[in-house]
Amino acid sequence: MFRFEDPQYLYLLLLIPVLAAIRFMMYRNQKKRLRKFGDPHLLRELMPDVSRWRPGVKFWLLEAALALLIVMLARPQMGTKISHEKRTGIETIICLDISNSMRAEDVTPSRIDRAKMMVENLVDHFTDDKIGLIVFAGDAFVQLPITSDYVSAKMFLSNIDPSMMATQGTDIARAVDMASHSFTKEEGIGKAIIVITDGEDHEGGATEAAEAAKKAGMRVYMLGIGSTSGAPIPIPGTGDYMTDNTGQTVMTALNEDMCKQIAEAGGGAYIHVENNSNAQDLLDQELEKLAKKETQSTIYSDYDEQFQAFGILALLLLIIEVCLLESKNPLMRRVSLFKRKAGDEALKN
Repeated sequence: MFRFEDPQYLYLLLLIPVLAAIRFMMYRNQKKRLRKFGDPHLLRELMPDVSRWRPGVKFWLLEAALALLIVMLARPQMGTKISHEKRTGIETIICLDISNSMRAEDVTPSRIDRAKMMVENLVDHFTDDKIGLIVFAGDAFVQLPITSDYVSAKMFLSNIDPSMMATQGTDIARAVDMASHSFTKEEGIGKAIIVITDGEDHEGGATEAAEAAKKAGMRVYMLGIGSTSGAPIPIPGTGDYMTDNTGQTVMTALNEDMCKQIAEAGGGAYIHVENNSNAQDLLDQELEKLAKKETQSTIYSDYDEQFQAFGILALLLLIIEVCLLESKNPLMRRVSLFKRKAGDEALKN
């Protein structure tokens, strides 16, 4: 498998056509200036040592050498070892609510931070499983396609914040529907959709979406986070809380009844997330019930650097460019592939 370790340097290849355009403009201006001195054919007779083609050849040699040097910077590599790893696990798509209500601090340190801690702990418990991540509020989008790369999963998770969503609200149905279409086509493997939310569904249709996911062979688990008594929503960086149109502080409460209905429709379970590890343990137990299947993945490793070949070619081109003079070789000046005809000599005399 071929790849570039630092592909961002390949953008420098845009310099090649730019330099070619500059050189073309300079060549045109040079021809215009020469025409002011006289007929181009006569000027060539007066300058027998000037070559029409050598400057162009030297320029394109330099262009080719520059392109090769840029490719060298991008560090081309070739995968020399192919390993086929067999893994036995499940597939999990996590739907994380990042609406503003998830900023509430009725769980420590906040609903959103507690949810992220749960996802991170879940990833730490995975070994041969695949995981994907969807974030949602009034809209939903895939933050991380399903993968076995747990390092990337944690990296994407750390960057999640309610400010990412331009459309506020809580559309659980859209998140569940998107998750049900984000699994692999593998059959016979347990597939879990884990929705972490405070249950304030503003759009409806979540129960129907969970039923559809269940019919497709998936299980929907609802993790309700927050308190049922409600809590204010802090405004970041101000120390104040969100208010409604009348100036009253907005209170957000966990809707447990709705979460339980969605979990039941999706064939999963409802788990209440509090300031302890009980929810994590219960979730692990539920996921252990899902069917695990052995899958095989192809992995390229032990990448070898291939820049040496490009470096040698660039060096050869530079050597040829240096050895190639812009003027004609004096030894070859009298060589003519086409002899003049006798009539032409007579006319010349």
